[in-house]
Amino acid sequence: MQWFESENFWTQFAPIMFDDARWAEAPTVAQYVKDIAKLAPGSKVLDAGCGLGRISVELAALDLDVTGVDIIQSELDAAQDSAQAEGVVLTLVNHDLRTFHAPNQFDCAVNLYTSFGYCDTIDEDMQILRNIAESVKPGGTFIMECTSRETAILYWTPGEEFERAGYKVVTHFEVTGAWEGLKSQWILYPADADIKKTPAPQPVVDHTFIQRLYPATFLRNKLMEFGFSKAEVYGDFDFSPYNENARTMVLIGRK
Repeated sequence: MQWFESENFWTQFAPIMFDDARWAEAPTVAQYVKDIAKLAPGSKVLDAGCGLGRISVELAALDLDVTGVDIIQSELDAAQDSAQAEGVVLTLVNHDLRTFHAPNQFDCAVNLYTSFGYCDTIDEDMQILRNIAESVKPGGTFIMECTSRETAILYWTPGEEFERAGYKVVTHFEVTGAWEGLKSQWILYPADADIKKTPAPQPVVDHTFIQRLYPATFLRNKLMEFGFSKAEVYGDFDFSPYNENARTMVLIGRK
């Protein structure tokens, strides 16, 4: 089992990774998706790697027919609870994106908030990208938002310390290979722990994972290879340039 397949990992880390700021931005991101893909009410949208339904619920609130796919059932259960609380309907599918296949079913597919690049091999990552691409109808749109090799360099930091969700969180980041990956260590301590003392307190969780870092042009070219007639890279959802001022990488493929 790879780390992202672990229910226990997501139970502990979802409140850390999806903080209040990430939830607050969800309606704006969903509106960007609708506008970029020029989606009419009832359009079918695939949220590939939907997690807690942060974006899925907001897309459904915009009168879109949303299917969220994720490998973690507890995340899907939370997404269903959120959908019911907001009075919207989601179709939620427990499936591995490496094998999920729904050819020509969706007007738009999204993969957002760096939900890509964690498989053991490049081939597995590319199979996910191919599966998503094949799921988009002719005339449809794919939108990916992800940390790329370039944005990882732009915003490099060796680590941080902060408090969130009842924990004191310490992170350490390290480059692997020739900027081929970003190794991230997340250590969770009790909120009242004194992490400066010697010996250091016992952490509640100490987890390390690696995200493979792809150049934006590599992913853009792969989208063309996988069936999109046009693929472009931007520095944010507002079509700002992908340059030294880019906030993130937004990749838009159109069939």
